[in-house]
Amino acid sequence: MIEACLLWLVQLPRVHKRMLQLLVDGMLLLASFVGAMALRLDSFYFLALYEPWIAIGITLPITLFIFVRKGFYRAVVRYISSRAFAVVFWGIFASSIILFCVSQLLGLFVPRSVPGIYAMLAFLSIGGVRFILRELFFRQQRRGRTPLLIYGAGTAGRDLVGVLGRGRDYTAIGFIDETPALHGTDIVGLRVYDPEMLPELVEDHGIKLVLLAIPEASRARRREIIDLLASLAVQVQTIPDLEDIVSGRSQISEIREVAPEDLLGRDPVPAKLELMSANITDKIVMVTGAGGSIGSELCRQISQHRPRTVVLFDVSEVALYTLEMELRDGLEARQCDGQIVPLLGSVQNPRRVQAVIRRYGVQTIYHAAAYKHVPLVEQNIVEGLRNNVFGTLTLLEAAIAANVESFILVSTDKAVRPTNVMGASKRMAELICQAHSRTQTQTSISIVRFGNVLGSSGSVIPRFRKQIATGGPVTVTDPEITRYFMSIPEAAQLVIQAGAMAKGGDVFLLDMGAPVKIADLADRMIRLSGLTPYIEGQSNGDVEIVFTQLRPGEKLYEELLIGDDARPTDHPRIMTANERCISWEELQPIVKDLLAACLDQDVSALRELLADAPTGYRPDAQLVDLTAASGSASTNTKASSF
Repeated sequence: MIEACLLWLVQLPRVHKRMLQLLVDGMLLLASFVGAMALRLDSFYFLALYEPWIAIGITLPITLFIFVRKGFYRAVVRYISSRAFAVVFWGIFASSIILFCVSQLLGLFVPRSVPGIYAMLAFLSIGGVRFILRELFFRQQRRGRTPLLIYGAGTAGRDLVGVLGRGRDYTAIGFIDETPALHGTDIVGLRVYDPEMLPELVEDHGIKLVLLAIPEASRARRREIIDLLASLAVQVQTIPDLEDIVSGRSQISEIREVAPEDLLGRDPVPAKLELMSANITDKIVMVTGAGGSIGSELCRQISQHRPRTVVLFDVSEVALYTLEMELRDGLEARQCDGQIVPLLGSVQNPRRVQAVIRRYGVQTIYHAAAYKHVPLVEQNIVEGLRNNVFGTLTLLEAAIAANVESFILVSTDKAVRPTNVMGASKRMAELICQAHSRTQTQTSISIVRFGNVLGSSGSVIPRFRKQIATGGPVTVTDPEITRYFMSIPEAAQLVIQAGAMAKGGDVFLLDMGAPVKIADLADRMIRLSGLTPYIEGQSNGDVEIVFTQLRPGEKLYEELLIGDDARPTDHPRIMTANERCISWEELQPIVKDLLAACLDQDVSALRELLADAPTGYRPDAQLVDLTAASGSASTNTKASSF
């Protein structure tokens, strides 16, 4: 019955709703006057007198006119706010004054205390009816909605309540906040609870989702909160960072999955402007592999430091087009005059590379073009080496011939004591750069080595999310496997700053923080999705974690340093290493033999040459190249994330 009445009220035309409110308010004002007189006189004999009716007859239309003029009836009852209640208060206050003045000036029989009692009754009735209706509407709307808690009762949390109120999917049960002074208080109609009450609230209200509304919190603090929530098996989502909200890149209503950076809990160090701009501002900068994860972020950050020209070099037409459009839009938004030059091409093509560098007078090169997926390079050894080794050599020789000022090679932790061809190829690229840095001085050559980046193509976190979304299983290669992780923006920023500190032949290592156990990461991501993980044969749950064994060439642990001589630099997240290298005269015969084996498609010889070279390469798996003459020994084809 109540539901039908509410539906009928909502569907009424706006004019009819206002007329109905006027009629009801008139009746409530009249009832308040009768009640005030009855309370004062303790009798109803006044109903037979004409004087009280004259007093209220004059006061009533004036009061309703005041309500209309103040816009009281423009407010939608189910969304009525404190401003509307303020109009009621002042309107009824004026009404009581009018009632008093009319009765006194005309000498009507209305006791002097009646206007005060009338005001209290009128405010309670008119305001109370609307409050009750609003609550009935809200309760009706909340039916069928998912109950949630908002972590953070600050400005962002209060704004989020308004956003949720306009939707139809969720209803907020209350706030969770760490400020003791707020515990037990009500904010925008919701109770604020102590974080210690989370388990009880989740159980009592059937909470399925917790929204983090703490955009100003550090990543370390977010990590602590996320770890707390992970134990409750509720889905956790968040609003954008404060920086993104303030800059206009995001809005508070953009509720999203917990960022990979929050899972690591490491706050980035503010960039040093002088290092960010040293090799970029007013210069022609070239980025190879510009369409890739690191390459594209390098281009984004480079474009923000006013380069004269950014040359985007990549073999992927789609990636190049997408990045070009994004960068052009960014330059227009910032009203910058920099030039964006998208160029298709391979770093293995010497004439193309030479023509590009000379045509645009390139001054700085960030070499991020590489095949980086360990299993794929193991299965395509020749192309992996041609791109990673000879592509680097081709680009470097063209850069030196054109007197490029700075050449920065983006390397990987897999180049340290590699057990796979990808790592060995990147170590060979490092040796080539180190050797050429000793043969000339006009081009400053440096190497920046770091581990995995979050969210890149093939990264474990996007893969885990897809597997969780489909109900699992989530695949991890080994229970003990660990990796270093860093966000893509932080990695790109540190690459730029490291390159600016180079003196020639430098090997820079980025501080990746503590290594992360992949099995623990999978467990946490499943729990933050509101599900329960389980391992086959141990217990039941929602999403299974399956261990598939290491793939060919994979290591349990990655390293950043070949020796033990890492020294700090002026930047707290960048170290430099003094590592053994050989001259170009010693390295050149090895490179020639590798090239000959590539041309012959002799993958067995390539593995032997890499093992004999000073790369530290020690293959720990059988040959799995898909074009090997042996037909390739059987590979582990079971789905795997890491």
